[in-house]
Amino acid sequence: GFLTLEDGRRLFFKTHVESDTVIDEYYNAQQMADAGYPILQPIYRSGEVGRQVLIYPVIDDPSVFDVAWAIENGQRDDLDALTEKQHAADDLLFSIYRRTLAWQPAADSAKAPIHQLFYHRLTGGRLDRFYPDDAVLTLPDGTARMDEIRRVKWVINGIHYADSLNTIIANAIARLNPARDVPSVIGHGDAHNGNVFYCSDGLMYFDPAFAGRHSVLLDLVKPLFHNVFAMWMYFPNEVRSWLRISLRRDGDVWRVDHDYRLHPVRMMFFESKIERVLHLVVRELQCLGWLDADWQDVLRSALFCCPFLTMNLADSVKFPPEIRLLGLSMAVEMGSDTKNGEESTLLASALADRG
Repeated sequence: GFLTLEDGRRLFFKTHVESDTVIDEYYNAQQMADAGYPILQPIYRSGEVGRQVLIYPVIDDPSVFDVAWAIENGQRDDLDALTEKQHAADDLLFSIYRRTLAWQPAADSAKAPIHQLFYHRLTGGRLDRFYPDDAVLTLPDGTARMDEIRRVKWVINGIHYADSLNTIIANAIARLNPARDVPSVIGHGDAHNGNVFYCSDGLMYFDPAFAGRHSVLLDLVKPLFHNVFAMWMYFPNEVRSWLRISLRRDGDVWRVDHDYRLHPVRMMFFESKIERVLHLVVRELQCLGWLDADWQDVLRSALFCCPFLTMNLADSVKFPPEIRLLGLSMAVEMGSDTKNGEESTLLASALADRG
């Protein structure tokens, strides 16, 4: 809720049921600020039982999410200004990564909150709750049970993908196991554009619920997917109005063709994060001898979790059939390599070793 002080200042307060949550949020924001991140910090906290509250100054600036969507829809024309601020933010991000980079043993890595966004969604009940085998999904050409959808192979826009959803899921559970030694940084963990303010002097993070020390690769996943590929997830009916997508079932192979394309503002986010952060991180890890051979697979598995487990694609109220099929296709595009590595995709090119 909001409150106004006698001097006219407006404040925002958040209450929590658990006092530990207040402490964690306060500590996470302080940890990020100490690392050099521009982040909204609470001006007051109370973890006292019955009075668990955090108070923040009210920020009137829009989120980067809202600014980018307005640019995409022709309601704003400041792509150049956003690009400049995004580049500066990503340059700062890499400098913080480099400064805070440290080896994290498996026992400490396993405790990081960021795993709630990936591994624990795969193993903690969400996967089974969203997609039981007997769930029937309506698609543009009819219906299909979830067990069939998870079993088939996919050809998407003429590109053959190697793995079924069942294989992608099994691989992700193995690759994203939290109990793993990793190169780690201090990071936000969930730094998609909805958690970043567009301020006059630059971008500012907020809501550090998953912040802390964790895998540097995992820290990049949420902004890399949600800022670039996910507008169908947030605006399904708007995207449906122009999307052309078709499905042809050919035995155990599903052939999908669609014309979902990335707006220049999405390509800007993608290229900035890849060129100014990911590729530099990869080179840094190579120099230290810390780059695991399966780093690309780990990124793919985490990226897969974003379209498949952030929202329930089987939800017929939220998603029309065309967007449901697009979401399933994108989950495969994120999580699977192409068959025999023959075809080149935007993601495959980005994840190529640029060391």
